[in-house]
Amino acid sequence: MRVAIALFEGFTVLDAVGPYQVFSGVPGVEVVLVGERVGPVLDHVGSARMVTEAAFAEVERAEVVVVPGGPGQVHHMDGGPVQEWVRAVDATSTWTASVCTGSLILAAAGLLRGRAATSHWLAVDQLGAWGASASPERVVFDGKYVSAAGVSAGIDMALELTARVWGPMVAQTVQLAIEYDPRPPFGAGSPTGAPAEVVELLRGHADAVLRGR
Repeated sequence: MRVAIALFEGFTVLDAVGPYQVFSGVPGVEVVLVGERVGPVLDHVGSARMVTEAAFAEVERAEVVVVPGGPGQVHHMDGGPVQEWVRAVDATSTWTASVCTGSLILAAAGLLRGRAATSHWLAVDQLGAWGASASPERVVFDGKYVSAAGVSAGIDMALELTARVWGPMVAQTVQLAIEYDPRPPFGAGSPTGAPAEVVELLRGHADAVLRGR
């Protein structure tokens, strides 16, 4: 089975690496990093690169498609190679998934109309502009579409999807292998649990956060 993870300039590393780490631990799964062209792709911080091994034109089919988010997502909302590839490969995919603001790319491509989806909490309300129903949940399944909230939620999404496709035992084995047993030092990982002043501080910098400035 093939899992294709799309990369674009300005993506957030963990959005892609989290699902990559999970799916690459499933026996018999081929994980391919795909982009507009083969070669290094710069993340939104500007200091890390992941290397795509195949161009969009070379990957016409994949059972699982994953679109990460990141500030660079804003450059792919009005069409272009990323949307074109997502629509094409989605036609035959078994699952089409997103992490963080990657769901906005899926929505703009017309794939989430009338469906529930989630995204980073600072961006989730934007889903409605493309006819999707915004959900505050960390991971949302609707038909063959599965979306994860911000960044780290991509690990949860990949594990849940692994359980559905390959079974709970496989998913738990992968979880144990990567020792995914999060115990954050603060309960500030969501706007509902973080102190109000922290939420407002980040909300005040929302444009900078979402655009990587």
